[in-house]
This record gives sequence, structure tokens and C-alpha cells, in this order.
Amino acid sequence: MRTTISIALFLIFCVAAHPAAVPGPQSNEAESPAPAAEGEERVELNTADKAALETLPGIGPRTAERIIEYRTENGGFEKVEDLMNIRGIGERTFLRLRDLVRIDASVGQQ
Repeated sequence: MRTTISIALFLIFCVAAHPAAVPGPQSNEAESPAPAAEGEERVELNTADKAALETLPGIGPRTAERIIEYRTENGGFEKVEDLMNIRGIGERTFLRLRDLVRIDASVGQQ
């Protein structure tokens, strides 16, 4: 009986420590969006207005304002990864956005 309880406790500990190891319904759709379709424009980070930025997944009005503030204060974005310098945009959000945005090098540094 003790062995059964010990094994059960061990399994509970393992699941609690590593929940990703337990099979279950998981979707990676939010993690890796489809790249912009052919003919569909990506949002240009150095010129997009607030409304265009808000069309991006995970970008609300306040984050759109922060993007505009960042590019104003820093002379524009040099690379897409600079989005992670915006408060509210972490790695997960960035991974959803990277294929939906672009940087036009001729626009960035003015």
C-alpha cells in the first residue's frame, strides 16, 4: 500500500513540475502565426498609425501608443526585434508579430 501511495505522489510531483509533459489539448496557433499572405501587406513599424498597429494580435490602444512613442523618441525601429523594447511586448507577443510586421530601412533612421 505504501509503495502505491509513493508512486502516486511521485507521479503527481512530476506532473506538477513539468505540466508540458502531460498530453492534452494544446494549440500552437497563437505561437506561430502564418506569415503575411502573398499580396497582403505587413505593417510597417516606422510609419504605421495607431489604427494599423491595433490590427496586430496582442496590440491594444495603449501598446500602439507606446510603439509610436518609442519610434518618435528613438528615431524609428532598426530591426523588428526592437519591438521587445516596448513595455507589454515580451517574447511570446513578439513571436506572434514578427511575421506580420516589417521595417523599411529607408524610413527608420531619419
